[in-house]
Amino acid sequence: MSRAQRLADGEVPDQVMQGHYARKQLGSRSRIIAWSHRQRLRMAARLVAPYAGQSLLDYGCGDGTFLGQISPLFPRATGADADAGQIDECRTRFAHLTQVSFITTRELAGSQYDQRFGLICCTEVLEHCVDSDVDHLLLDMDRLLAIDGSIIISVPIEIGPALIGKELIRAIAGWRRIGDYQHRDSYRWGELFRMAGAGAETAIARPAHPFGTGVAHSHKGFNWRRLRSQIERRFVVREVRFSPFDGLAGWLSSQAWFRCERLP
Repeated sequence: MSRAQRLADGEVPDQVMQGHYARKQLGSRSRIIAWSHRQRLRMAARLVAPYAGQSLLDYGCGDGTFLGQISPLFPRATGADADAGQIDECRTRFAHLTQVSFITTRELAGSQYDQRFGLICCTEVLEHCVDSDVDHLLLDMDRLLAIDGSIIISVPIEIGPALIGKELIRAIAGWRRIGDYQHRDSYRWGELFRMAGAGAETAIARPAHPFGTGVAHSHKGFNWRRLRSQIERRFVVREVRFSPFDGLAGWLSSQAWFRCERLP
Protein backbone atom coordinates (compact mmCIF):
# COMPACT_ATOMS: atom_id res chain seq x y z
CA MET A 1 0.00 0.00 0.00
CA SER A 2 1.37 3.43 -0.96
CA ARG A 3 2.10 6.13 1.58
CA ALA A 4 -0.65 8.25 0.08
CA GLN A 5 -3.16 5.40 0.40
CA ARG A 6 -2.13 4.79 4.02
CA LEU A 7 -2.72 8.47 4.75
CA ALA A 8 -6.12 8.46 3.08
CA ASP A 9 -7.29 5.20 4.63
CA GLY A 10 -5.95 5.95 8.10
CA GLU A 11 -7.54 7.83 10.95
CA VAL A 12 -8.09 11.53 10.44
CA PRO A 13 -5.75 13.38 12.86
CA ASP A 14 -7.32 15.12 15.86
CA GLN A 15 -6.06 18.50 14.68
CA VAL A 16 -7.90 18.01 11.37
CA MET A 17 -11.14 16.95 13.07
CA GLN A 18 -11.13 20.16 15.12
CA GLY A 19 -11.80 22.19 11.96
CA HIS A 20 -15.36 23.35 11.27
CA TYR A 21 -15.57 21.62 7.86
CA ALA A 22 -14.16 18.35 9.19
CA ARG A 23 -16.54 18.35 12.15
CA LYS A 24 -19.53 19.06 9.92
CA GLN A 25 -18.75 16.67 7.06
CA LEU A 26 -16.20 14.02 8.07
CA GLY A 27 -17.77 13.80 11.52
CA SER A 28 -21.38 14.11 10.36
CA ARG A 29 -24.07 12.16 12.20
CA SER A 30 -25.24 11.11 8.74
CA ARG A 31 -23.19 8.04 7.84
CA ILE A 32 -23.60 8.57 4.11
CA ILE A 33 -22.50 12.22 4.30
CA ALA A 34 -19.44 11.29 6.39
CA TRP A 35 -18.59 8.37 4.08
CA SER A 36 -18.92 10.45 0.92
CA HIS A 37 -16.65 13.20 2.24
CA ARG A 38 -14.05 10.71 3.48
CA GLN A 39 -14.02 9.22 0.00
CA ARG A 40 -13.10 12.68 -1.28
CA LEU A 41 -10.00 12.63 0.91
CA ARG A 42 -9.08 9.22 -0.48
CA MET A 43 -9.47 10.43 -4.06
CA ALA A 44 -7.44 13.56 -3.29
CA ALA A 45 -4.64 11.43 -1.85
CA ARG A 46 -4.57 9.22 -4.95
CA LEU A 47 -4.45 12.20 -7.29
CA VAL A 48 -1.70 14.11 -5.46
CA ALA A 49 0.51 11.07 -4.77
CA PRO A 50 2.39 11.27 -8.11
CA TYR A 51 3.42 14.84 -7.22
CA ALA A 52 4.84 14.02 -3.78
CA GLY A 53 7.96 16.04 -3.08
CA GLN A 54 6.88 19.11 -5.05
CA SER A 55 5.79 22.44 -3.61
CA LEU A 56 2.03 22.38 -2.99
CA LEU A 57 -0.54 25.16 -2.82
CA ASP A 58 -4.04 24.49 -1.46
CA TYR A 59 -5.94 27.39 -3.06
CA GLY A 60 -8.99 28.03 -0.87
CA CYS A 61 -7.79 25.82 1.97
CA GLY A 62 -10.74 26.47 4.29
CA ASP A 63 -10.13 24.87 7.69
CA GLY A 64 -7.06 22.98 6.42
CA THR A 65 -8.68 19.52 6.26
CA PHE A 66 -6.93 18.55 3.01
CA LEU A 67 -3.50 19.88 3.99
CA GLY A 68 -3.68 18.40 7.47
CA GLN A 69 -4.28 14.96 6.01
CA ILE A 70 -1.78 14.80 3.14
CA SER A 71 0.99 17.18 4.30
CA PRO A 72 3.51 14.34 5.00
CA LEU A 73 3.78 13.86 1.23
CA PHE A 74 5.12 17.36 0.64
CA PRO A 75 8.28 19.02 1.98
CA ARG A 76 6.69 22.45 1.47
CA ALA A 77 2.97 23.12 1.44
CA THR A 78 1.00 26.35 1.60
CA GLY A 79 -2.67 26.89 2.37
CA ALA A 80 -4.30 30.12 1.19
CA ASP A 81 -7.77 31.44 1.92
CA ALA A 82 -9.60 34.76 1.72
CA ASP A 83 -10.78 34.49 5.34
CA ALA A 84 -8.01 35.97 7.50
CA GLY A 85 -9.64 34.70 10.71
CA GLN A 86 -9.66 31.18 9.36
CA ILE A 87 -6.01 31.46 8.34
CA ASP A 88 -5.08 32.55 11.87
CA GLU A 89 -6.97 29.57 13.28
CA CYS A 90 -5.17 27.18 10.90
CA ARG A 91 -1.78 28.62 11.85
CA THR A 92 -2.50 27.90 15.50
CA ARG A 93 -4.05 24.45 15.03
CA PHE A 94 -1.38 23.19 12.62
CA ALA A 95 1.63 24.87 14.22
CA HIS A 96 3.21 21.42 14.68
CA LEU A 97 3.39 20.93 10.88
CA THR A 98 6.59 22.85 10.30
CA GLN A 99 6.56 22.27 6.53
CA VAL A 100 3.09 23.82 6.19
CA SER A 101 2.36 27.55 6.09
CA PHE A 102 -0.91 29.46 5.84
CA ILE A 103 -1.39 32.82 4.15
CA THR A 104 -4.31 34.92 2.95
CA THR A 105 -5.10 35.15 -0.74
CA ARG A 106 -4.24 38.85 -0.46
CA GLU A 107 -0.71 37.89 0.62
CA LEU A 108 -0.60 35.34 -2.20
CA ALA A 109 -0.86 38.24 -4.67
CA GLY A 110 2.81 39.06 -4.06
CA SER A 111 5.12 38.57 -7.04
CA GLN A 112 7.35 36.24 -4.99
CA TYR A 113 4.71 33.56 -5.52
CA ASP A 114 4.65 33.79 -9.32
CA GLN A 115 5.27 30.32 -10.87
CA ARG A 116 6.24 29.02 -7.44
CA PHE A 117 4.09 25.90 -7.06
CA GLY A 118 4.53 22.57 -8.81
CA LEU A 119 1.06 21.47 -7.77
CA ILE A 120 -2.01 23.57 -7.02
CA CYS A 121 -5.14 22.00 -5.52
CA CYS A 122 -8.43 23.87 -5.53
CA THR A 123 -11.15 21.78 -3.91
CA GLU A 124 -14.75 22.77 -3.28
CA VAL A 125 -14.15 26.42 -4.11
CA LEU A 126 -15.17 27.27 -7.68
CA GLU A 127 -18.79 26.14 -7.29
CA HIS A 128 -19.30 29.03 -4.87
CA CYS A 129 -17.91 31.70 -7.21
CA VAL A 130 -19.78 33.92 -9.63
CA ASP A 131 -18.59 33.49 -13.24
CA SER A 132 -16.35 36.56 -13.21
CA ASP A 133 -14.64 35.34 -10.03
CA VAL A 134 -14.11 31.89 -11.55
CA ASP A 135 -12.24 33.48 -14.46
CA HIS A 136 -10.18 35.58 -12.03
CA LEU A 137 -9.25 32.58 -9.88
CA LEU A 138 -8.24 30.47 -12.88
CA LEU A 139 -6.08 33.34 -14.15
CA ASP A 140 -4.50 33.68 -10.70
CA MET A 141 -3.74 29.95 -10.51
CA ASP A 142 -2.10 30.21 -13.92
CA ARG A 143 0.15 32.94 -12.50
CA LEU A 144 1.09 30.83 -9.46
CA LEU A 145 1.71 27.56 -11.30
CA ALA A 146 5.24 26.50 -12.21
CA ILE A 147 5.92 26.21 -15.94
CA ASP A 148 5.69 22.40 -15.83
CA GLY A 149 3.20 22.28 -12.95
CA SER A 150 -0.24 20.68 -12.59
CA ILE A 151 -3.56 21.74 -11.09
CA ILE A 152 -6.18 19.53 -9.46
CA ILE A 153 -9.65 21.01 -9.21
CA SER A 154 -12.63 19.35 -7.54
CA VAL A 155 -16.25 20.49 -7.52
CA PRO A 156 -19.57 18.88 -6.57
CA ILE A 157 -21.85 17.17 -9.07
CA GLU A 158 -25.22 18.91 -8.87
CA ILE A 159 -26.83 17.59 -12.06
CA GLY A 160 -28.24 14.28 -13.28
CA PRO A 161 -29.33 11.39 -11.04
CA ALA A 162 -26.72 12.42 -8.48
CA LEU A 163 -28.65 15.64 -7.83
CA ILE A 164 -31.85 13.74 -7.00
CA GLY A 165 -29.99 11.51 -4.55
CA LYS A 166 -28.15 14.42 -2.95
CA GLU A 167 -31.30 16.47 -2.49
CA LEU A 168 -33.00 13.52 -0.79
CA ILE A 169 -30.04 13.03 1.55
CA ARG A 170 -29.91 16.77 2.29
CA ALA A 171 -33.64 16.85 3.04
CA ILE A 172 -33.27 13.99 5.51
CA ALA A 173 -30.22 15.67 7.08
CA GLY A 174 -32.17 18.92 7.39
CA TRP A 175 -35.11 17.09 9.00
CA ARG A 176 -32.64 15.55 11.47
CA ARG A 177 -31.10 19.00 12.06
CA ILE A 178 -27.67 17.84 10.99
CA GLY A 179 -25.25 20.66 10.22
CA ASP A 180 -26.94 23.54 8.41
CA TYR A 181 -28.77 21.44 5.82
CA GLN A 182 -32.16 22.73 6.99
CA HIS A 183 -31.08 26.17 5.70
CA ARG A 184 -30.03 25.04 2.21
CA ASP A 185 -31.33 26.71 -0.95
CA SER A 186 -34.15 24.46 -2.14
CA TYR A 187 -35.21 23.76 -5.72
CA ARG A 188 -38.59 24.35 -7.27
CA TRP A 189 -39.83 21.25 -9.11
CA GLY A 190 -39.16 22.78 -12.52
CA GLU A 191 -35.62 23.73 -11.54
CA LEU A 192 -34.94 20.27 -10.13
CA PHE A 193 -36.11 18.47 -13.28
CA ARG A 194 -34.16 20.88 -15.49
CA MET A 195 -30.89 20.28 -13.64
CA ALA A 196 -31.52 16.54 -13.36
CA GLY A 197 -31.46 16.44 -17.16
CA ALA A 198 -28.80 19.11 -17.58
CA GLY A 199 -26.37 19.26 -20.47
CA ALA A 200 -23.09 21.14 -20.64
CA GLU A 201 -24.76 24.53 -21.13
CA THR A 202 -27.85 24.11 -18.93
CA ALA A 203 -28.21 26.84 -16.32
CA ILE A 204 -30.78 28.15 -13.86
CA ALA A 205 -30.75 31.26 -11.70
CA ARG A 206 -28.39 30.73 -8.78
CA PRO A 207 -28.94 32.43 -5.40
CA ALA A 208 -26.11 34.73 -4.32
CA HIS A 209 -25.44 35.33 -0.64
CA PRO A 210 -23.23 37.95 1.04
CA PHE A 211 -19.73 36.63 1.65
CA GLY A 212 -16.87 38.79 2.85
CA THR A 213 -16.85 41.91 0.67
CA GLY A 214 -18.72 40.20 -2.17
CA VAL A 215 -21.22 37.42 -2.80
CA ALA A 216 -21.04 33.63 -3.08
CA HIS A 217 -23.27 30.91 -4.47
CA SER A 218 -24.53 27.84 -2.68
CA HIS A 219 -24.49 24.49 -4.51
CA LYS A 220 -27.89 25.12 -6.06
CA GLY A 221 -27.76 25.29 -9.85
CA PHE A 222 -24.07 24.47 -10.15
CA ASN A 223 -23.16 22.61 -13.36
CA TRP A 224 -19.74 20.95 -13.34
CA ARG A 225 -19.84 20.38 -17.09
CA ARG A 226 -20.32 24.07 -17.72
CA LEU A 227 -17.36 24.81 -15.44
CA ARG A 228 -15.23 22.39 -17.44
CA SER A 229 -15.67 24.63 -20.48
CA GLN A 230 -14.35 27.59 -18.46
CA ILE A 231 -11.37 25.57 -17.24
CA GLU A 232 -10.51 24.44 -20.77
CA ARG A 233 -10.21 28.04 -21.92
CA ARG A 234 -7.24 28.41 -19.55
CA PHE A 235 -5.80 24.87 -19.10
CA VAL A 236 -5.64 21.43 -20.70
CA VAL A 237 -7.78 18.92 -18.81
CA ARG A 238 -5.69 15.75 -18.83
CA GLU A 239 -7.97 13.59 -16.73
CA VAL A 240 -11.43 13.62 -15.16
CA ARG A 241 -12.17 11.41 -12.14
CA PHE A 242 -15.15 11.00 -9.86
CA SER A 243 -15.86 10.12 -6.25
CA PRO A 244 -17.12 8.17 -4.41
CA PHE A 245 -17.70 5.99 -7.51
CA ASP A 246 -14.99 6.52 -10.10
CA GLY A 247 -16.71 5.84 -13.40
CA LEU A 248 -20.07 5.99 -15.20
CA ALA A 249 -19.24 9.58 -16.28
CA GLY A 250 -20.07 10.76 -12.77
CA TRP A 251 -23.78 9.97 -13.00
CA LEU A 252 -23.79 8.24 -9.61
CA SER A 253 -21.06 10.28 -7.92
CA SER A 254 -21.04 13.38 -5.78
CA GLN A 255 -17.74 14.97 -6.85
CA ALA A 256 -15.86 15.62 -10.10
CA TRP A 257 -12.07 16.01 -10.25
CA PHE A 258 -10.03 17.65 -13.02
CA ARG A 259 -6.29 17.13 -13.43
CA CYS A 260 -5.02 20.03 -15.51
CA GLU A 261 -1.85 21.37 -17.10
CA ARG A 262 -0.90 24.54 -18.91
CA LEU A 263 -2.03 25.06 -22.47
CA PRO A 264 0.79 24.27 -24.95
